[in-house]
Amino acid sequence: MAGPPTINGRTRGDALVALYERAGYLRVEPPILQPAEIFLELAGEELRRRLFLTTGAAGRELCLRPDLTIPVCREHLAAHAEKRAAAYCYLGPVFRDEGAGDFLQAGVESLGRHDREAADAEIFALAVESAHAAGCRRLALRMGDVELFAALIEALDLSPAWRRRLVKDFNRSGTLADDLATLKHAPGTVASRGGVLAAIAGSDPAGARALVADLLSIAGIKTVGGRSVEEIAERFLEQASLGATAGLRAETMAVLDRYLAVEGDPDEVAAVLRELAADAALDLSRALDSFERRTGFLAAGGVDVTQIRFATAFGRPLDYYTGMVFELSDADGRVAGPLVAGGRYDRLMSVLGSDEPMAAVGFAAWVDRLAAAGDEP
Repeated sequence: MAGPPTINGRTRGDALVALYERAGYLRVEPPILQPAEIFLELAGEELRRRLFLTTGAAGRELCLRPDLTIPVCREHLAAHAEKRAAAYCYLGPVFRDEGAGDFLQAGVESLGRHDREAADAEIFALAVESAHAAGCRRLALRMGDVELFAALIEALDLSPAWRRRLVKDFNRSGTLADDLATLKHAPGTVASRGGVLAAIAGSDPAGARALVADLLSIAGIKTVGGRSVEEIAERFLEQASLGATAGLRAETMAVLDRYLAVEGDPDEVAAVLRELAADAALDLSRALDSFERRTGFLAAGGVDVTQIRFATAFGRPLDYYTGMVFELSDADGRVAGPLVAGGRYDRLMSVLGSDEPMAAVGFAAWVDRLAAAGDEP
């Protein structure tokens, strides 16, 4: 494994961690070997395909950590009461089946803060400072918001199954566009689909789950892509429900298309979305008020918000994001992929076992990319 790049005799990663510690983040070092089921459930399709899997002595499926957010959150829950606020930073290798197989990441996780918009702004400003500290001055700043999209979906006339599906697919590369294409041309019945989906459409959910589970067991299928038989059965039920949904009204699809085409700096986007909400008679005031408060905190924290390119269709390919998402990349295109990226993931702590909901936001920095994109000292 190659060592991290150096600058003036110390690693860029160490310099980043020193920056985070000065900002009040406690350094932690989670184990490299992690329970695989957590990542198979939470990490998203793209990351799941790149896991390095192994089996422990007791037969439990394990993996080399593909990111550090989930391990940091697990350590917090193991060590502290769920309601306790905390701020952590880290530096260490993560492992994904891409390129060299491992790379060095630094980053921070802020847990339990109730001032969500201020916390979002602090995290984004620290991400920008990270890139600047590594010598990366010309940055492309991209931002999106899962919560804002979810508020729109909740306000629209959609079936519960489609609401869940669209929000779930927002962060998945390519699938949201596929969903919308399906909605535009959705049939009024699943009869044309045939097979199991047509058979279980509209049937008793418990019986349908049992039918799918029995069919998979007969075929000798225990897992597919890390999903259990029960999870696969749920997927079949969702597909049947989606297929039974009539196509969207033209007015609803027009609102979705109009929303997903909006781009600009945060102030421009807020104005356009308020106009859209008024035209479509949708109540998005709560989500937009939060959006504008965050923009105010960003500006107060020294971020030039006119340089942020906010896109309503922008998401990141991790299933656990629930709010602001962002990526900072090299504006000159010398380095592929994000230099620093992150966002808000409020539901993750509950999924990991917290008895109480806990606000959470953070980012990861790719040390090798920062070194490649940074100016030489």
